[in-house]
Amino acid sequence: MTTNTSEQPRASKRWLNRTVLGIGLASLFSDWSHEIATAIMPAFLATMGAAAIWLGLIEGISDGLSSFAKMGSGYYTDQLRRRKPIAVAGYVVTAIGTACIGLATQAWHVLLCRAGAWLGRGVRTPVRKALLAAAVTPETYGRAFGLERMMDTLGAIAGPASATVLLVALHHNYSHVLFLTVIPGLLAAGVIAFLVKEKDRVHVPHISFGERLNALPKSFRRFLLAVGLFGAGDFAHTMLILLATQRLTPQYGAVRAATIAVSLYVLHNVLYAGFAFIAGWLADHFNKRALLAGGYSLAAVTGLLLVFAPMNLPMLVVIFVLAGIYVATEEALEDSLAAELVDKAQHGMGFGVLATVNGVGDFLSSVVVGILWTAVGPQIAFAYSAALFLIGATLVWRLK
Repeated sequence: MTTNTSEQPRASKRWLNRTVLGIGLASLFSDWSHEIATAIMPAFLATMGAAAIWLGLIEGISDGLSSFAKMGSGYYTDQLRRRKPIAVAGYVVTAIGTACIGLATQAWHVLLCRAGAWLGRGVRTPVRKALLAAAVTPETYGRAFGLERMMDTLGAIAGPASATVLLVALHHNYSHVLFLTVIPGLLAAGVIAFLVKEKDRVHVPHISFGERLNALPKSFRRFLLAVGLFGAGDFAHTMLILLATQRLTPQYGAVRAATIAVSLYVLHNVLYAGFAFIAGWLADHFNKRALLAGGYSLAAVTGLLLVFAPMNLPMLVVIFVLAGIYVATEEALEDSLAAELVDKAQHGMGFGVLATVNGVGDFLSSVVVGILWTAVGPQIAFAYSAALFLIGATLVWRLK
């Protein structure tokens, strides 16, 4: 007992190793790449005369395809002795697919490129999470996943900020800006290849997909139900950029409104980055279930403000801030809680199923919110989201 007690603090101090740092840097560079595309995509689609429903379809279909790739990748990679090559390939595909959006001349071209990029993203996601969980102790899952989310979001800050600077420097040539996303995207693949060190592991013996699914703990499956219902309302936050642009254009003009909207998204990501590690630290010291339920409840408050509050600039600032905080809480805590609920040998499958549930939820939410927005207006669309956020928060709170 004395030996274990003395070793525990030292194990805790060693959580920030080369693998954790490498995965964090890869997330930073990759998010930097595709967040440039995300920030300018609504305006790029507007130059093609595309309706709001196209943005919902692009985000929803891409997330849907990505979700099935996550499930397959999680199942398959648990049976391999080395997962890292799959992660490297996924990052390369995402980088190339994102840059190819610059070749688009119609909305369906954007859909194809984004879907291809997100397919690569889906393949790499459960592998990256399994590599990260294997590199730390269960007592430090929250900090490791919180740091990864923080680094990811620093990329999400650099992305829109770079997009703003590049748009001015390149005279609003969207295609040229999109082509440049390949640089940070390929840097992400390089960091995984040369910095991340994969630990030796015993692969899981081959059994059918259904048997592997049934082997997941019942507590994890109840957790997935809450995550899925919450995710079915968790629309892509590019829609907040679109909403801000539309509401601010009458007062500020189209160009300035678009610039303000992207700046608000940068603020959103600053709060996301700043709170991701805080949420992870809190998860290592307090009740993860209660913290996650609180994050889901904050999402419900954000949804209700979108329905009932006046959409002026001060209120939009509040909404983007709350949205950044709840996403940070949601993503850091969902991953660290899942890592505890599932045995390490099945982390690939567990993270794959979790990511798939989130992806299906993202598909449903983006498509449904896009359709509701186009058919009956944004208030009804966001009311739908707020209701599901409340249901998800209730289910998480009731988990044992």
